Parts: sequence; structure tokens; C-alpha cells
Amino acid sequence: MRATGFEVTAHKVADVRPIKAANGVPEALWSCHTAVVDGQVAEGHVPAADVRRLLAERPRAKGRSAPGMPPSPPGMDIPRTPYEVVAFGAPGGARVWARH
Repeated sequence: MRATGFEVTAHKVADVRPIKAANGVPEALWSCHTAVVDGQVAEGHVPAADVRRLLAERPRAKGRSAPGMPPSPPGMDIPRTPYEVVAFGAPGGARVWARH
């Protein structure tokens, strides 16, 4: 995220579960880390371009997640393996928001 121009402040905690729960991330969508960007939640390896789109469009949802540990998002090591980014916390429930 830093390499794409975002300012990042990391907070290491012993137990991430309370952070995810406090930010409304459904357990089925949990991943390795949780970020809050201008009030929007980015869970896991959500690409910077998706975060920029989220901030520009401001859709009615709590946040986005790249659930689990998909092998090919930015920062991982198996390129060209498809994965999805899911919107959560919106009317109608979780839904696919982007495919990569």
C-alpha cells in the first residue's frame, strides 16, 4: 500500500479477532489483517486500486475483503491465480465486488 501512495500506520496486536469484530468484518470473510481507510474497512490483500475505487465511489457497504489467503493478490507469491474481493456490510448482504 505504501508503494502506491497510501500512508500506512501498522498496529501489531496479539489477537486480531476483536479488531475484525469491532469493524464489522463477518468471520467468513476474515483474512490476515484489517485496515481502516477513511472509515472504510479493507480486510486482507485488497488491491490498492480497489481501495482507491472504494474511496472514490463510496458505495453503501462497511468494507471490502479478499477473504482467506488467496495466492495471487499484491504481496503474495503465485501470480495469475484468480481471486475475488467481496463487499460486506451493505443492504442485501455480502457480494462479489471485484474479480482479479
